[in-house]
Amino acid sequence: MGLLIATFAVLTLLLISLATGEYSILTGSEGSRMFFDVRIPRTIALILSGAAMSMSGLVMQLITQNRFAEPTTTGTTEWAGLGLLLVMAIFPGASVLTRMTGAVCAAFVGTMVFFLLLNRVSLRSSLLVPILGIMLGSVVSAVSTFIALQANMLQSLGIWFQGSFTSVYTGQYEVLWIVAGVVAIVFLLADRLTAVGLGEDVATSIGVNYRRMVLIATGLVAMATGVVTVVVGSLPFLGLIVPNIVSMVRGDDLRSNLPWVVVMGIGLVTVCDLLARIIISPFEIPVSVILGILGASVFIVLVIMRSRKNSL
Repeated sequence: MGLLIATFAVLTLLLISLATGEYSILTGSEGSRMFFDVRIPRTIALILSGAAMSMSGLVMQLITQNRFAEPTTTGTTEWAGLGLLLVMAIFPGASVLTRMTGAVCAAFVGTMVFFLLLNRVSLRSSLLVPILGIMLGSVVSAVSTFIALQANMLQSLGIWFQGSFTSVYTGQYEVLWIVAGVVAIVFLLADRLTAVGLGEDVATSIGVNYRRMVLIATGLVAMATGVVTVVVGSLPFLGLIVPNIVSMVRGDDLRSNLPWVVVMGIGLVTVCDLLARIIISPFEIPVSVILGILGASVFIVLVIMRSRKNSL
């Protein structure tokens, strides 16, 4: 019942998003074209990117067994941006599919590098995982900035990472449908991923190939992150906020939590997008700005809660 109410609330937000904009779709001469070529693609992008990034955060938290892990705290987003930059530097006229492939491959490599570092470092606190990931992401971001300076692409790099839905329209968002398949695969593998979240020994004892599932999960997260980065840009802390709130209320069962995570992720992105369009209307600020402020606040609260829990 609660999920149905939440779904209805999110659908209402999406309808409001369709009706929000400076151009009147009812009285404007190009109203129908604006609605079908801009408003509907933007709303679909909100749904797919919100579902993909919140789900990616949940999966990463399971396979790392850490509440603070998600694509923007493990460097995955920065690696995806580096892959996109390299493709555009080498092939300036690359198609969206080619850019997506480069971003996904780089995100997968970067995530595996992060896991390799985790295995090499002795972690005495769960807070060291996001710290390590943020440091790795900063190094990768610095490399991307250097390459962008050399290739005279610094402005393009800033645009790619700003996390905005202003450039989403017909012909530029269709690749996002790939993440719908990613979400479906995560639903199918939910029980095995939950077992992976219990640790290698437990997963192996119940017949789950731990290493294979980690590779599959990493590939799914890399694909979702790469596609969203190419089309929308960075959506910071989305995968941190939503899964943590859901897990605190419902526990850690992936199969029962995933619908809630998807619905709440879509709702949060839609709310942030509406605020981005309204705050300084008729201008628009990047969604990543609002998500960054909200996500950083939630991150601080989670850190304080974890510190108090450990001190008891």
